[in-house]
Amino acid sequence: MTALSININKIALLRNQRENDVIDLADYAIQALEAGADGITVHPRPDERHVRFDDLPVLAEVIKTYRQKRSVELNVEGYPSEAFLEHVLKIAPDQVTLVPDPPEAKTSEFGWNVAQNAAFLTEVIGRLKAHGCRVSLFLDPDSSQLSPAAEVGVDCVELHTGDFAQAYVQGRAQDEVHRYVQVALLARSYGLKVNAGHDLNKSNLKFLTSHIPWLHEVSIGHALIADCLSMGMVNCVRAYKGKMRRSMIQAAKSA
Repeated sequence: MTALSININKIALLRNQRENDVIDLADYAIQALEAGADGITVHPRPDERHVRFDDLPVLAEVIKTYRQKRSVELNVEGYPSEAFLEHVLKIAPDQVTLVPDPPEAKTSEFGWNVAQNAAFLTEVIGRLKAHGCRVSLFLDPDSSQLSPAAEVGVDCVELHTGDFAQAYVQGRAQDEVHRYVQVALLARSYGLKVNAGHDLNKSNLKFLTSHIPWLHEVSIGHALIADCLSMGMVNCVRAYKGKMRRSMIQAAKSA
C-alpha cells in the first residue's frame, strides 16, 4: 500500500508565532504515527519560518523510538545548500527529497531541470547516499526528466501534483491523470520509486492512488493539517489512510 507521510511544517509555523511551549512538534508527530501515518515529512527553509534545523534531531529521535513498534520513516525536504546538507547529514534521515526552491519560495512550485543541474545533483546525491539516505528528486510530470534523474543516481522521484490537483477541481482529472500515469510508468521502468506530493487532499487522493496504485509514498501537509482543525490529528490521518486503502481495493478489482 502507498505510504502516507505527514508534512508537519504548518504545525511548526503556528508554534513559531509564540515563544512558549504550547505546541510540541514532537507530540504531533507521535499523534500522526499513532494514528497510522507511515512517516513524517519536514521542509526546513533557510529562514526557519516553520520547521527549524534544531527540530531535526528531535524528530529523528521520535522516529527512532517509534520504530520499535513498527516501520516508519523521516523524510527531510529542501534545497541542498551546504547549510541544509550540514544539518541533514548529522541525522541521516531515511529519505531526503531535493527541491529546487529559491530561498524566498512560499512552497515548492516547480521541479528540477535535472540535465541542467546534473553535475551538482550527482555530487549531492553521492554525499547523501554515502550516509545511508534514500534520495528523491522533486520533478514536474515531464518524461524528459526521468533519464537524467536515473543517470545522476537518484533512488526516487516525487511527482509535483499541482497540475493534477487543479485539474481535479476543474473537472479535468481524468484527462490530466493519464500524463502522471505515463510518467510514473516510465520512472518505474528506470528502476525509480515514485512518490507524489503538492496540493493533495482527501478529495483527490483516492482518485490519484487508484490510477497509480504503485506509488511508493504520498507526502501531504497543507490540506491535512487544515483538516486537523476540525477533525483532529488522529481522525484526520485515519481518514486519509482509509481513502488510500479503498483506492488500493478498487485498483485490485480493476486489474
